[in-house]
Amino acid sequence: MSTIGLMILAAGASTRMGTPKQLLLFQGRSLLRYIAEVAIASCCDPVVVVLGSQAERMKLEVDALALHLVENQRWAEGMGTSIAAGMTTLTAINPALDAVIIVLCDQPFVSASLMNQLAASYQSTQRPIIASAYADTVGVPALFDRSLFRELMTLNVTVGAKYLIKQHTEKVLQVSFPKGAIDLDTPAQYQQLLKDTTTVALSSDSKSP
Repeated sequence: MSTIGLMILAAGASTRMGTPKQLLLFQGRSLLRYIAEVAIASCCDPVVVVLGSQAERMKLEVDALALHLVENQRWAEGMGTSIAAGMTTLTAINPALDAVIIVLCDQPFVSASLMNQLAASYQSTQRPIIASAYADTVGVPALFDRSLFRELMTLNVTVGAKYLIKQHTEKVLQVSFPKGAIDLDTPAQYQQLLKDTTTVALSSDSKSP
């Protein structure tokens, strides 16, 4: 059985949203807490959350959960610094990790079953990268084998995990995740999410006996 860690990137300042999107409410809790609970419910261990902007506020959301918090003092320089910080902590906790899954906290339809599917695909194929496919692209959530750990830790500060996926297209196995196309960068996207999820809930209620 492979040992797979998981990193949640939650350090950004949400400038386009105008308010920390990590704290936006979804399914009765903040997006950050929601994704953290999803990660903990998956087969991955350990789980690390990388914080940056307004770290103290973010800590309150996940403090009591079974995960590890990392505060990236260099978060403003770019996502690459957060990935490096997360990798440093994950590999310190367990130097024998076989792979790491990287997740953002602004994709509200990420689920524990998706994390487990990425892990199972890795275990059955041993492909170095298992990435989510949506909206004619391939990206995160994505799993990276330990053969790529050094590259993850030395990424250019301005790029994220998707850059590494593009650099190694021949190593990538794709897992379909159509709802990965739904992410939250602007108030309009968040309002649309709330509208859509409310419509689905009302529709489900109307079918109940």
